[in-house]
Amino acid sequence: MRSRILIILFLALGLNACAQDKVKTCKVSVVSEFPHDATSYTQGLFFHDGKMYESTGQYGSSTFRADVDLASGEPARRLDFGRKYFVEGSVILGDKLYILTWTNKVAFVYDASTLEYIQTYRYPREGWGLTTDGKQLIASDGSANLYFLDEQLRQTGRVTVTLRGRPVTLLNELEYIDGKVWANVYTTDMIVVIDPKTGKVETTIDCSGLLPQQLRTPDTDVLNGIAHDPSTGRTFITGKNWKRLYEIKLK
Repeated sequence: MRSRILIILFLALGLNACAQDKVKTCKVSVVSEFPHDATSYTQGLFFHDGKMYESTGQYGSSTFRADVDLASGEPARRLDFGRKYFVEGSVILGDKLYILTWTNKVAFVYDASTLEYIQTYRYPREGWGLTTDGKQLIASDGSANLYFLDEQLRQTGRVTVTLRGRPVTLLNELEYIDGKVWANVYTTDMIVVIDPKTGKVETTIDCSGLLPQQLRTPDTDVLNGIAHDPSTGRTFITGKNWKRLYEIKLK
């Protein structure tokens, strides 16, 4: 009798673990499409107070673009960076704008309203994606890790992202949406939706075939860039040197 009870308990625990590791799979449906600057090597994309912002990479052409107009794809304001910097993810937390660099090992901080420079922090790893839950910064570095940082970019926590128990590497651009972290998986057409407390991937989003062949050029690169506007509930995605920005929904 005792052995039967133990077997039943083990089976129940196993079924419960399997249930917890179930992963939803979704595809995207296009709601609307907008022009996107094909010279924009998108590294960071986000909304703040109803306005869209974008940071772009590449040595010699890295920029930060503020108040991007959806109808035209043009920014109202722009920062251009020196040739030695390769700009990566960006986000606003509080009244400050944070911008990462790829291998320069520095992060820049600006006044979010005026875009006036405030200071530079030393950054201990490669900069990739950056987002916020409104209380702290959340960063990626191309590994399977998400790093939690305070406003002085000091690490306060870390979680390893897993899909059915296996690490998911090449986590790139990040966006915090409804308590979850959405992440582009670099070089793929997949976005993963992550529980930031456990690191488990809860949903995979297939974005393959989004940009049609006729809009591709030799410079067109991979899917990268997720922006969610909390004021409207709209979500947008794009890619590096893409000619389109897409408002999407999941199906």
